[in-house]
Amino acid sequence: MIPEDLRYTAEHEWVSGDGSGPVRVGITHFAQDALGDIVFVQLPEEGTAVAAGDSLGEIESTKSVSEIYAPIAGTIVSKNGSLADEPELINAEPYAAGWLVEIAPDDPASVGQLLDAAGYQSLTES
Repeated sequence: MIPEDLRYTAEHEWVSGDGSGPVRVGITHFAQDALGDIVFVQLPEEGTAVAAGDSLGEIESTKSVSEIYAPIAGTIVSKNGSLADEPELINAEPYAAGWLVEIAPDDPASVGQLLDAAGYQSLTES
């Protein structure tokens, strides 16, 4: 359940894309599984500038409320509007329809500095 073509953070976010254009961000299968049934998502508005590690918003589940963190610095160019009415998409399809935001990176090379699939797998097994 760890796609090879994505990059990851220690906070369980994934990034799709190489940074040459906007990258798509979501939370991993591991994270959504730990959260349980997701009932609400709060995401930033388009045009919001974020620094790597900044809070992007919150995901509320039947178990808890968790922060979402920006994996890279950049500007929010879109957010997944479907999650307002269907936050459960994150549980059903964390790597597809359950994506959260798209970020235009300040530094395209920052994407390559994130964990690869093997690195993320090591993290989740420890």
